[in-house]
Amino acid sequence: MRHYEIVFIVHPDQSEQVPAMIERYRNTITQGGGTIHRIEDWGRRQLAYPIQKVFKAHYVLMNIEVNNAVLAELENAFRFNDAVLRHLTVMKSEAETGPSPMMKEEKSRNVTEAPAAGGDKPAEAKDAAAPAQPAA
Repeated sequence: MRHYEIVFIVHPDQSEQVPAMIERYRNTITQGGGTIHRIEDWGRRQLAYPIQKVFKAHYVLMNIEVNNAVLAELENAFRFNDAVLRHLTVMKSEAETGPSPMMKEEKSRNVTEAPAAGGDKPAEAKDAAAPAQPAA
């Protein structure tokens, strides 16, 4: 099985459907014998250029390990889902499990595990440490 990184963008009117879509794609991957290494919900972001007169969209990143049949099934699901505006699949040499650079944004959240407040603690610690430093 090969490692893939998939990013798909969803129409902003369908943002409420994103958790259900992620769960559907997760079931497709696991039932096909694949492994999910990372799923990140980047939230609604500005597009670089309008797509179908839409200026913002909901972004989702998935790092998975699947065979070609499951990948073809996923891409077919993306292609025939009207809510998915665009999708990109990139083959990777190894599994990406750490947080992506986009996870540093406040709106992003990792949906591989249960949502936790652990992502907010470093920012709070940094804010708490700032007043302790003398002003020069």
